[in-house]
This record gives sequence, structure tokens and C-alpha cells, in this order.
Amino acid sequence: MSLRRLRIVTGLILFTYLTTHFLNHALGLISLEAMETGRLGFLALWRNPVGTLALYGALLTHYTLALVALYRRRHLRMPAMEATQLVLGLAIPPLLVPHIVGTRLAHTWFDVTDSYTRVVLTLWQLRPELGVRQTLVLVIAWIHGCIGIYYSWRLRPSFPRLAPLLLSVAVLLPALALLGFVQAGREVASRAATPEEVAEIMRSTGGSSAEEREQLERTRDVIFVSIGISLAGVLLARQIRQARARRLLYHVTYPGDRQVVVTLGTTVLEASRSAGIPHASVCGGRGRCSTCRVRIVRGLDELPAAAPEELRVLRRIGAPPSVRLACQLRPIRNLSVVPLLPAGASARAGQPQPAHHGGQEREVTVLFADLRQFTRVAEGRLPYDVVFLLNRYFDAVGGAVERSGGVANQFTGDGVMALFGVEGDPAQGCRAALAAAGEIVRAIDALTAELGDELPAPLRIGIGIHAGPAVVGQMGHGVARYLTAVGDTVHVASRLQDLTKEYDCQLVLSQPVAERAGLDVGALPRYAVSVRNRAEPVVINVVKDVRSLTPPR
Repeated sequence: MSLRRLRIVTGLILFTYLTTHFLNHALGLISLEAMETGRLGFLALWRNPVGTLALYGALLTHYTLALVALYRRRHLRMPAMEATQLVLGLAIPPLLVPHIVGTRLAHTWFDVTDSYTRVVLTLWQLRPELGVRQTLVLVIAWIHGCIGIYYSWRLRPSFPRLAPLLLSVAVLLPALALLGFVQAGREVASRAATPEEVAEIMRSTGGSSAEEREQLERTRDVIFVSIGISLAGVLLARQIRQARARRLLYHVTYPGDRQVVVTLGTTVLEASRSAGIPHASVCGGRGRCSTCRVRIVRGLDELPAAAPEELRVLRRIGAPPSVRLACQLRPIRNLSVVPLLPAGASARAGQPQPAHHGGQEREVTVLFADLRQFTRVAEGRLPYDVVFLLNRYFDAVGGAVERSGGVANQFTGDGVMALFGVEGDPAQGCRAALAAAGEIVRAIDALTAELGDELPAPLRIGIGIHAGPAVVGQMGHGVARYLTAVGDTVHVASRLQDLTKEYDCQLVLSQPVAERAGLDVGALPRYAVSVRNRAEPVVINVVKDVRSLTPPR
């Protein structure tokens, strides 16, 4: 099991323990007896040999992995949420030690019954400062665990749907637990109003002697010192490593020829953060989300091989060999990189995507459709009516494209651009585009019939289709980021759509489209037209009425 998976597993065990602990506390809203009854099930789960080994093994392992993660960091500059999780995680053990020693060890060594009555009496009435500390550690542990759950789950497609429910649980459960503790404290205070009643409660639960209390305190102090030594040892080891590594330097070059000099063993993500260069990392540098991925421009051949965990993520998103995860890449030579996602990328950007979304040259079929004389149609209409009409038009065209297997990726003015064959056979893409042209014309006819007398004239459409190589990928900024294509093929398709005005027809398609689709164009008018910025003329076929086309086989 990898360290990352081990950290997740041990964290889930501890979070499960904390959840059951809070549920038991919440029973205090019913009564102290309900808490004691719930405690029996809680102890049955966690105080058997298996539960004990799982709980304290997870606690020790999780803390050790936190120290390992702290040591492996080349610097301590990190996003606020990561820093919060790290600080809270390191604060939990020293805050938790007195409670573990006073309850679990006291029970195991000296047969003290750490019932809710005894513990609540101590924390609420006899030592209220301990009650404040225990409340603090529970809140800290819960926040630390919730941040960990957030980092682990927010990359899942179902997370946005579950987020409101998870947030409700994250807020309500500790609130109910604290209210249950307060209610139990008041109930215990009413039962132990006199010193005699307090003494009776302590005696009935097996109060420890002065010698036993001294042994527990010595044990507590030894654990405190051990925690301090382990943390100090990690910080010292970091300083020693950094002093040695200063003799082994390399530089990372970013776009704009910005160079960052870092010590050997530093990840590219750490290099970015150390220099204050914005760099996406939704999972916090844990190698889960892929949002920190970079394209290697120079130095690819000298990079160390990707670990299995990194390879798994890269394969999941279909990344090409030149793409690596910045949070896992520790170069041993100088290199140049280009971050592939904006610094504010969301978790969705890290979900599996087809390889071409990252940018590939592919054989595609491009369709442009434009509504004829829309200015005349919109003239004299209210703004609301214009928007309504355009949206109905876009719905009709977009639906026709999708039903034919294409992607309607741009809606500008009264024009639509669509891609076909992006993920499949180029010939099938051409056939799908021709089918979409027929669907579009029928959809426009249906829309004209539906709107009827509201239109000054029937809606008319002009369509241009061309096939060839184009660079395909996710492009844009922020929410306006979508799959599109650029290149000569797109330019030609747009020009063919313009030619439908000149030839007064519904469709102009290029010869490559007809050949790949197996379309019989012998009876169609044929022309060779010049296209700006293109040396070779484009051979086209003109289709007066798309509905007259014989579907390609």
C-alpha cells in the first residue's frame, strides 16, 4: 500500500472513531443514561482487540505520516487550507494525550471505569479547564478530518451533488455533540451538588490512588516529550537536508523565461510556490487531481520515471508522454515547463477527460451554420423577443447536431460551429455532419411552422462543411472553456458557409467531405473556389436543398 493510500485509510479510521464519539455525545440531549447506554456499543466497537489495534495503530501511523510529509516538504509556503490542516493535525496529539491517559490507560492499568458520569463530572465541574481543552481538541480534530475528507472526495463526479449533505453533517454533528455534553454536564452537576455526592461517584467508578495518579502523570509527560522530540527531530532533519542540498541546484524555467532556482529533490509545484508563481493544485499536491500538470518543453529525456501513483493519474486523464504532475515531479536536471491549467482551476478540471481535450491534431469535420437575414427578422422586436428567438434557434440547431453525433461548441451571434468525428473515424464524422445538415434544415422548418405569423418571412439557413486536420482541445478562460478546434480546416468551413449566400443555396460542402462520406455528387454543381490565405483552391459542391440529398451509405 502506498503512503498516500495508507494516510487515507488511517485518516478514515480516526474520522470514523470521532464520528461515533460525537454520536455518543449527542445522546446527552436525551439523558445521561442514554449516553451511558450508547457507550456500551461504542466500547464494544473500539475496545476489543481488533478495534484497539485499528484505532491506536491508525493514530500512530497517521501522526508518523504527517511527520514524513512535513519532512518531505522543501518549503512551508502553501495555500491557507493546507496550512490549516497541517497545523491542526500536529496540534491534535499533544492536546489529546491527557484524555487518553486519563481514560483509556487508567481503565487498562487500574480498572478505572471511565463512564460518562465520571468523565463529565471531571470535565464540567471538577476540572472545567480540562473540559475546555477537550472541547477544543474535538473541534480541531473534526475540522482536520473534514478538510481531509474534502481533499479526498471533491475530485469525485458525485461530490457537487453530495456537498450540501456533507456540509450539513459537518456542521450539525459536532454542534449536537457539544449540546449533548452541555446537557449532560448540567445533569451531572445536579446529581453531584455536595462533596459527598462527588466522592460517591468517584468511589463507585474506581478512583485511583495518589501513586496511580503519579504513574499516569509520568506516562503523560513521557508521551509529551516523545511528541516534542519527534517534531523537533523532523524540523532539524529538514534543516540538515536543506544545508546539504544547497550544493545541488537546478532551475525550472516557466513561460516568459522566468527561472526559479531550487534545491535538488524539490517538486516543480514546490518550485512554483516558493517563487510565488500561481499554480493550480486542487488536491493540495497529493497527486490525485492532475490539475497541477505541466507540459515539459525542455529536459524531458533527463527526467526520472514517474512513480506508479503518478502514472495511474496520467493514464486516467489520457495525458501524452510530455505531460507530468508538477506535485510529483522531482527533476535532477534543468528543465522548462508550461502549466496546462489556470491557477484557479476547479476540481472538475482534474476529472478524467479524453486525450484530445489537452490538445491534439486530429482529422475532424467542421460544420458552420448561419441564420440568413436575421437582422430583418429581429427588426422591431423587443430585446426579450430577440433573445427568445435566438435561444429557440440555438436549441433547434444544437439539438440537431447532438442527435447526429456532433458537438455544437460555439454559438456566436446567429451562427453555430459544430465538430464531428473528434473521437472516431473521419469518414463517419463526414457522414454525421451531412446527416446533421439535414436535421438542421428540418429543425428550422419546424421552428418556422411553430412561430408562424410572428415571422416576417420563413427562416433560412446556410451551412458549410469541410473536413481535414485541425488542432482540437479545451480552450477558453474560466467558465467559457470548451472543446473547440483551430486551423485551416475551420477557416475553410467558415468560408464555405459564407458562399451559401453567393450561390443562394442551403449547403456548400467540400470535395473531401463528399469523398469520405461516399456521397454521390455527380448531379450537383461543382466549383473550384479560392480561399483567403490558402494557395490551393477548394473544390466544392453546391446543394440547393439539403432535403434532396441522397443519404450516404
